[in-house]
Order: sequence, then structure tokens, then C-alpha cells
Amino acid sequence: MAEIFLHNRQILPLAQSNGCSVYRLRNESGDGTITLYEVFPGVMVGYNDFHMQCYESDLVMKGDMFCIDHCREGRMEYMAGERSYSYVEAGDIKLDRRLTHTGHFEFPLSHYHGVMVSFDMAVAPEALKEVVKDFPVDLRKIQQKFCPDKYPCVIRGLSSVAHIFAELYAVPEKIKMPYFKIKALELLLFLEALEVDEETEKRPYFYKTQVEKIKSMQKFLAEHMEQSFTQAELAERFDISLTTMKKCFKSVYGTTIGNWLLQYRMNQAAVMLRQNREQSITQIAGKVGYESSSKFASAFRKVMGMSPMEYRSQIR
Repeated sequence: MAEIFLHNRQILPLAQSNGCSVYRLRNESGDGTITLYEVFPGVMVGYNDFHMQCYESDLVMKGDMFCIDHCREGRMEYMAGERSYSYVEAGDIKLDRRLTHTGHFEFPLSHYHGVMVSFDMAVAPEALKEVVKDFPVDLRKIQQKFCPDKYPCVIRGLSSVAHIFAELYAVPEKIKMPYFKIKALELLLFLEALEVDEETEKRPYFYKTQVEKIKSMQKFLAEHMEQSFTQAELAERFDISLTTMKKCFKSVYGTTIGNWLLQYRMNQAAVMLRQNREQSITQIAGKVGYESSSKFASAFRKVMGMSPMEYRSQIR
């Protein structure tokens, strides 16, 4: 079953034993691993651990799939409509049929960690009936309920589903397979009872042109972190309304422009403090956009929990 949705030139098999398959994904932006367990015929539980910014998928579905992705950490971009995008963040679950899983995909925070439960609709419905007699869930109806068209449905951070997935991240090795079976059935029972209109939160989506401008802006800020720009100047430079710029940036990167820039500058400053010991703290402050070393020290402490001097001494 893994071959159905792991058809990708960038994905290479690493190991396989006792119903578990491990694959590696690598490109110039980083790498990641996908670990899959087949728990019932046509039913798989997998772990996605990516430390990369993007990847190219050449997946073309030949069968009918129903997949559920839970995001534990990070952020994942997905198509919400024709030439429009939205984002999965920590605590969200995404349900889809892998019909928009071809092309360029991005992880805006350069990492993504989560669990995936997938069903091969040609096999899983009948297999579940054989394994669990009188199981009160119609898998095909659940698929149609959440995925009536080709675009994903995203359920936003429901506390009622948190425990279902939280327990999957710390399963003792000796009970993994039977535990996965129980959790897969529990998830289907939950989705059977969940009312889509009442429990899902509509996340804003943005057009491709808007997202491209925001990504160009983020790159520009990273390359010019020693300079200061007002948000009005950025909106004018990238030809986007101020309101849309703020909303789209937060949707893509999960935080405000100011907070993202603060975090980026302080992380870059930490690298300089470690690697460029001949440079003074005042010099490093200037390189990350601070004319005042005292203001830089205050910002650094806010992010890192200690002063630049303490950080440098601790590393030494």
C-alpha cells in the first residue's frame, strides 16, 4: 500500500521489517523521514518528520484514498482552491484524498512533524468489516462527509481530538501494532460523530500571488535584517495592501511580521556570538539592525532568556 502514495523520485526506502517501512526524503532544502506501519489491510499509520523548507511531489493517485494528517509541530501549506492556499498548524488535522498532492509543497517554518492515518478505499472498507464484526462506521460515508471534492478539509485545533493523536507519539515498541489498530478505529468513531459545520473553523485562504509576495517579503527581510522598514514601506514595496499583508504573513508563518523578524534577528545574532568571537557585541548588534547595544541586549534576553554576554560566556 505504501507505493500508492509514496511514488516520488525524492523519496528513497531506508528499511523494512515486521510491517514497518522507513523512507527518506532529501533535497537541497533539507531532509525528512516517513515511517509507515500497515495495521489492517489497506490501513496505515505513519509518522512524518521533516526538517526542510519544500519538496516537489510527482504523486498521481491511481487509487481512491482517504488520508488524515495530524500536525504536532511546524506548519504545512496546502491548496485550498484553484490557485489559493491555506496552512495547517500545530493541533490541526487535515483530511483529503491526495488529489491535490502533486507539485511544489512548502513547510514555511522549515519543519513539520505529525501522524498520518491513511485508508486505501479499494481494500480498507471490507477489511474493517472482517476484522471488527458489526463495526458501526461506514468508511465511504466518512470520506464523502469530509472530502466531497478534491480539496482538503481542515479541522482546527479541537481539544476533543487532541488525546487521540497525543497518545500516538509515545507508544511502547512492544504494543505498537495492536495499539495502532485501536487508535485507527477510535479515530473513525470520532469522525463518524463529528458534525462538520459546528466543529470546524474556517481558516482564511490567500491567492497564490499574495502568498508569493509574502514569501518574497520574508526573504527580503532576512537578507536585509540590518535595516529597518515600516510595515507601510513593505506593503508599498511589494504592492500589497497593509491589511492583507499582515493577515497573509501571519497565516503563512504563524506569527506577526515584527515577531518573526525579532526571532530571526536574535537567532542570527546567536550564531554570530558563537562563531565570530573576535566581533564585539556592539558590532553584532549593528549587523542585526540595532544601533543601541542596550536595546539589542534587551531584545536578545527576551528571546534567548539571557544577555548576549552571558550567552557567549556560556558557549565558551
